[in-house]
Amino acid sequence: MRIGQLARSVGVHVETIRYYQRIGLIELPEKPYGRLRSYGDDDLRRLRFIRRAQGLGFSLEDIHALLQLSTFDCQQVQKLAVDKLNLVKAKLRQLRNIESALTRTIEQCSKRKAAEACPIIETLAARTDRD
Repeated sequence: MRIGQLARSVGVHVETIRYYQRIGLIELPEKPYGRLRSYGDDDLRRLRFIRRAQGLGFSLEDIHALLQLSTFDCQQVQKLAVDKLNLVKAKLRQLRNIESALTRTIEQCSKRKAAEACPIIETLAARTDRD
């Protein structure tokens, strides 16, 4: 298949595939003299792998590391996955803290009197121990 077909089959732009080639995630197929480059099932599988890994939050650097490992390096793959899971859990904790702070601030805003300053603005402008 041609690069356009490959891109459409996975839902990416042609330039995305070219970028992946430049950074070494996908190999550039040989170009037969006088003909166009052709991509095969292995290229399609690799591109799908990259897209699915991205969907799970793996960076392109992580994906490159995963692609370097063989299917027998399960412990190393597991370590990368555990590291990613720990990062996701930390982000979720941070998001819950943000949600809680915003909820409290919004509730304060609805209770304020007309002459009082906006609690949301005051909270964002307040100095904290981390400043």
